[in-house]
Amino acid sequence: MDKNVIKIANCSGFYGDKLSAAKDMVDGGPIDVLTGDYLAELTMTILYSQKLQRGDDKGYVGTFLKQVKEIAKDCKDKNIKIVSNAGGLNPKSMAHEIEKILDELSIELKVAYIDGDDLMPSINELEKLGENFINIDKKKSLKESGYNPITANVYLGAWGIKEALDNGADIVICPRVTDAAVVIGPAAWKFNWNRDDYDALAGALAAGHIIECGCQATGGNYAFFKEVPSFDNVGYPIAEIEEDGS
Repeated sequence: MDKNVIKIANCSGFYGDKLSAAKDMVDGGPIDVLTGDYLAELTMTILYSQKLQRGDDKGYVGTFLKQVKEIAKDCKDKNIKIVSNAGGLNPKSMAHEIEKILDELSIELKVAYIDGDDLMPSINELEKLGENFINIDKKKSLKESGYNPITANVYLGAWGIKEALDNGADIVICPRVTDAAVVIGPAAWKFNWNRDDYDALAGALAAGHIIECGCQATGGNYAFFKEVPSFDNVGYPIAEIEEDGS
């Protein structure tokens, strides 16, 4: 790893993105961290349905396990960290599944998971404390709207990721974190930023919000798509972040 720069790659911008992208990024060049963003509001409901149908130990992005299996050895050999929000509604269970895969492959990597985003157990208490949860369509409180929530998750930030990396994690499995957090966390870890290093954090935030979109940031969102012969092999983005956030 370069002393003054951290190279953070992305391999996913959404649930169902290109499966081979993780291996492509690990094989394609020198990187320090591989990240992936798999979650959106719709995705959370899909993962809820998965838990409902397959059991309480589910609720994560299963395809990410296939990606980990493909890249674990190379990440170990190249000292590449992995940070992803593929844990979805069940980061703990996903972390355990990854540990099983690593055991099968006889690869020693330290796996950490982050939780605390699930508000479902707290909704009733929050309503008693005066939080109405206004429905944006009906302009009514949750109780009056006629709807029952199936998921309720807060966006966590980057500091749990930094703490996990500070404690030697090689793979960090996240639940619902801000899209840029998977980039900010590793950058804050690399340069030991504080919470009030606003300029540096802002730089990582900007870079993170771009590369978390996956190949949409590297040509997939090109307006003049008819001019492009093929989108079959669009590359995925890498952010090179310096100590001052530039």
